[in-house]
Amino acid sequence: MSNLVTVPKNGSLATTNSNLNFPTWSNWLDDLFNRELPSVFTSNFNTGITLPKVNIKETADAYYVEMAVPGLKKSDFQIDLDNQVLSISTEVKQENEQKEANYTRREFGYSSFKRTFTLPETVDEDKIQASYTEGILNILLPKKEEAKQKPARTIKIS
Repeated sequence: MSNLVTVPKNGSLATTNSNLNFPTWSNWLDDLFNRELPSVFTSNFNTGITLPKVNIKETADAYYVEMAVPGLKKSDFQIDLDNQVLSISTEVKQENEQKEANYTRREFGYSSFKRTFTLPETVDEDKIQASYTEGILNILLPKKEEAKQKPARTIKIS
């Protein structure tokens, strides 16, 4: 006769023939950690700006950065360059106040983001340009003249 005990996958030593349906400790822990959190814990408390998506494209002459940030004005952006690190950030503060006869309702909103990119040494930092059109922030990062790809050529043998 064997003295081994069969342990179910959940780790419980409770017998399956019991008519008592008490949750075991491991079942309770599984339920606790596998349960979806209420939306109040997972919701975003800011006014909706999340880390914006970025497209980066390289050509022979430059790098192009496109950032999708609709609903902002170009004056909302701060673009800095420090030691070959390009930083793009914004802070938007919103305050709404509604006064009624018996109460005043005030709501504050605050949104911000900051994206940083380390630029290659081939970028000509003095010629960087930025524009904001129809919700897209475009940044042109021209390459230095010596870093631009030169066209292929044939070399004659003398």
